[in-house]
Amino acid sequence: MNRGDPFVRVEDVTKTFAGKGEDVTPLRELDLVVEKGEFTALMGPSGSGKSTLLHLIAGIDQPTEGHVKVGDVLVSGLRRRQLARWRNREVGFVFQQYNLVPVLTAFENVELPLLLTSLSKSERDRKVQVALEAVDLTDRSDHLPREMSGGQQQRVAIARAIVAGPSLLLADEPTGNLDEHAAENVLELLRALHERFGLTLVMVTHDPRAAAYAERVVHLDKGHITSDARNVVEEAAS
Repeated sequence: MNRGDPFVRVEDVTKTFAGKGEDVTPLRELDLVVEKGEFTALMGPSGSGKSTLLHLIAGIDQPTEGHVKVGDVLVSGLRRRQLARWRNREVGFVFQQYNLVPVLTAFENVELPLLLTSLSKSERDRKVQVALEAVDLTDRSDHLPREMSGGQQQRVAIARAIVAGPSLLLADEPTGNLDEHAAENVLELLRALHERFGLTLVMVTHDPRAAAYAERVVHLDKGHITSDARNVVEEAAS
């Protein structure tokens, strides 16, 4: 599959959650295609369905109706164990809250996804070193999360997300807890990793300054795509 080929396909997807009073439907009959190697930002107000969409692409949740495909894999058709194996192999996920294990060092946090593989210790060590080097944190490898700034913790989380060599990187408000300087550094890093490794990157953000780093910006509102623009926001950032 070459850059520019359809890679993520969301087809006629509706997602409904059961509520106490009434059901909540954050996505309604939504269609979206993300090309291989594309950096796409999903924007929209709170409740627009952007994080729900990201979770469906990751296989963290399943659509009520419709299908989600990544590459040749029908993600919405996988069983729980199949999903876990697929995610560990193909998907890196960056969370707003970092989700680092507080009692583990940066090195150990990055290594976590590799412990589910058959790699030897030396192979794991090499991959962790490469990932920490990619986020410029080799000098913090033995530090605990509490000994690092928020920006450094998010870079550790990004290293953990890329250490297994995923084809798809998903980021949910990755700069939401960072000050402006740290946020800019993280966004520059994400764009650099996208270019260096040819990753397909989908990022949820509410911040137009963050979306300006993407090649394409998709706006959602009330479960529907309201606009889909290429390059316009990126050009505004330059």
